[in-house]
Amino acid sequence: MNYSYVISCALTGTVSFLLGIFVFQRNRSSNVNMLWMILNFSASLWSWGLFGRELSSNKATALFFVRLCYVGAIFIPPLFFHFATTLVKRRKLGLTVTVYGISLCFLLLDFTRLFIKDVGPILSFRYYGIPGTFFPIFVLSFITIIGYSHYILIKHLRKSEGVVRNQVKYLLFATIIGFLGGGTTFLPTFNIEIFPFGFYLISIYSGIISYAIMKHRLMDINIVLKKGTTYLLLLLFLLIPSFLVMLLSQKLIYDRISYMFSTIVLILLLLVVSIFNKLKPRTERAVEHLLFKDKYNYRETLGKFSKAMVSILDLQSLCKRIVETITQTMGVEKASLFLLNEEKGEYDLIESKNLETASIQKFSKDSPLPFYLQKIGEIIVREEQVKGAEIPEIKKVIDQMSTLEAEATIPLISKGHLVGMINLSHKFNKDIYAHEDIELLSTLANQTAIALENARLYEDLKKSKSYIRRADRLASLGTLTAGLAHEIRNPLVAIKTFTQLLPERLEDEEFRNHFLTIASSEVDRISSLINELLEFARPSDPKLELEDVNSILDGMILLISTETKKKHVDIVKYYSSDLPLARMDREQIKQVFLNVLLNAIEATPENGRISVRTRSFSKPGGDPYLQIEFTDTGYGIPREHLEEIFNPFFTTKDKGCGLGLSISSQIVQDHKGYITVESELNQGSSFFINIPVNQDHPKRRRNDFDGEPNPLRNPLERT
Repeated sequence: MNYSYVISCALTGTVSFLLGIFVFQRNRSSNVNMLWMILNFSASLWSWGLFGRELSSNKATALFFVRLCYVGAIFIPPLFFHFATTLVKRRKLGLTVTVYGISLCFLLLDFTRLFIKDVGPILSFRYYGIPGTFFPIFVLSFITIIGYSHYILIKHLRKSEGVVRNQVKYLLFATIIGFLGGGTTFLPTFNIEIFPFGFYLISIYSGIISYAIMKHRLMDINIVLKKGTTYLLLLLFLLIPSFLVMLLSQKLIYDRISYMFSTIVLILLLLVVSIFNKLKPRTERAVEHLLFKDKYNYRETLGKFSKAMVSILDLQSLCKRIVETITQTMGVEKASLFLLNEEKGEYDLIESKNLETASIQKFSKDSPLPFYLQKIGEIIVREEQVKGAEIPEIKKVIDQMSTLEAEATIPLISKGHLVGMINLSHKFNKDIYAHEDIELLSTLANQTAIALENARLYEDLKKSKSYIRRADRLASLGTLTAGLAHEIRNPLVAIKTFTQLLPERLEDEEFRNHFLTIASSEVDRISSLINELLEFARPSDPKLELEDVNSILDGMILLISTETKKKHVDIVKYYSSDLPLARMDREQIKQVFLNVLLNAIEATPENGRISVRTRSFSKPGGDPYLQIEFTDTGYGIPREHLEEIFNPFFTTKDKGCGLGLSISSQIVQDHKGYITVESELNQGSSFFINIPVNQDHPKRRRNDFDGEPNPLRNPLERT
C-alpha cells in the first residue's frame, strides 16, 4: 500500500469538499459559487473513490471503488465547462446541455465492462482500473472539454481588465496545475508506467481557485509567482543544507541517522519560525500594555490622531488640535507650530502652548533652523546637535532652538518642501526623546503635513468660491445697472417737470397735493431700488439669521422690474400664508433668487409670464422645508441638458460663463437644501428651491392666503 498516496487522496477529498461548502456559504445566490461547490464535490468523490480503492482488500471491492471514483471524474468536464462559461458570462446553453448529455452516457457505461472491465496490479498499486472499450473515448472527451473550457478562459482574458482579468489569471494558473496533476492518474490505466505524482497538486488547485472566487481584490498573480519562486529557492538553499548538516551531526555524534526524527525536527523549526513572526508584534504590544502602559497609551493615541486629523479641514482648529494632542499625550511642557507663508516668504507662528510672548513670532525661509530642516528633512534633537556645536551652521540652529525653548523640532515636509515645523520642549518627567518617540513623531509629521496641506487647500477653495460668487454677483449687477439707470431717470424727469411748474401754480392746492403725492412715491421707489442694489452689491460674511423669504423675494422682484418691463413679462406672486421663518444668509439667498429670475426672464419670450410661489412642506421623515417655485412660460430645457445645467461653466447661451446656476446650487447646498428642475421644450421650466427650516421658528403673519395671489394687490400684479 502506498501510504503517501492514501493520505493525499484523503487530504484532497476533504479539502475539496470543505472548500466547496465554504465558497458556497460566502455567497449562496451566486451561480459561480454554487457550480464551484458541485465541481469540488465531484473532485472529492473522485479522491475518496481512489482512497477506497487503495484500502480495498479484494478485487470486487477495489472494482466498486474504481467505478465510484469515475462517477466523480465523469462530471468534472461538464461542470468545469459550465463554471467557466458562467464566470466569464458567455453562456452556451446548447453546448452545455450537450456536454452534460455526454457525461450521462458515460455514467450509464461506468458500471459495465465497456468502461472499466477489471482491476489489476500496476506499478506500486495492488489494484488499478483496466480500461474497457469506451474508456479511451471518455479520456478523449475529458481532454477536449477541459481544453475548450481553457480556450474560453484565455479568450476572455485578452478582453477583460482589472479585477476580473486577475481572477481569470488565477483560474488559469490553478487549473493548469490541477488538471495536469489529475490527468496523470490516467497514465497507468494505459500501461504508461509513470507514477501519478501530479495528483498531489489537486488540493493546491482547489485552494487557489477558491481564493480567486471569494476575493474581489487579489494580489497580482505575477507577484504570487514571484513570491512562490522566492520561497521555493529559499527552501532549497536554506532547508536542504540544514537538513544535511542535521543528518551529518547525527552520524558523527550517535553513529546512526534517523530520517524520521530529522524530518520532524525540521518541520517543528519551520512552524516555530512561522508562528514567531506572527506572534512577535502581538507579544510586543502585550508587554508594552502591561509594563509600559503610559508609552503604549500615548503611542496608541498619537497613532489614532494621525489618522483622524486628515478629516479636520479648518486650519486654525487643526493647528490647535495638533499642539494640544502632542503636548498632552507625550507630556511636553511647551510647544509651538510654525507654518510657511508663501506670500511673505516666511514661517509664521500659528499656534503655541506655554511659550513666552517675547519668543520668535516668525522666521524667514533662509533662517538657520528652517534652512537646516529643509536640508536634512528629519527630526532634530537639540542635545544631539550640541555635539556639533563647533560648526557655525549648527551653532545657529541650536541658538534658535534655545530661543524657542525647543528640545526637539519636527519638520513638516510636503512634496519635498518644508511647509512648517513643530517645536517641542523637554518632557515633564525629564526623559529623553527615545528612538521610538522619534519614529512615532516622524510618522505623525508626515500625516500632519498632509492634513495641513488639505486644510490650506480647503481654505483656498473657500476663498475661490467667495471670489466666484462675488464675480457672479457683479455680472448680475452689470445686467441690471443700465436698466436701473433708465428706471431712476424717469421719475426724476417727472419730479423736475412738476418742480418747474410749481412757481406758476403755487396757489393751486390740488396741483400741490398731486405733486407731493407723485414726488413722494417716486422718491420712495428710487430709494427702494437703490437700497436693494446697494445691499445686493455689498460683500458680507456668511451670516445665518431668521429671515422672511417673501420679503427677500419682493426685493429681488423690484430689482428686476426694468428687465421685465423691457420684455413685457408679467411676474405673478403666490405667497403662502403662515410661512415659517428660515435660518439663512440673506445676501447669498438674494443671489440665488436673482440668478433664477434673470434666467427665467431671458428664457421667456415677450408677453410671457413668470410665477413665483412659496409654500412649506414636510418630507416623509418629518423634516420641514420651505419651497420657492419659479415657473416661466419660456422655451424650456432639453431633457439631455437637465443633468448638466448645474455643472460649472455649462451654458447654451451665446453670452455668459455658465456659473450662475452652479453657484446657486452650491449656496443652497450650503444651507443644507437642494434644487430640483422640471422642464418641457416650448412649454417652460420650473425651478424648486428647497430650504430646511426649524419647526420651532416663529411664523410670520400676513394677510395672504395659500395658493392665491395677495388680495391686497392686483390679482395679476405686474412689475
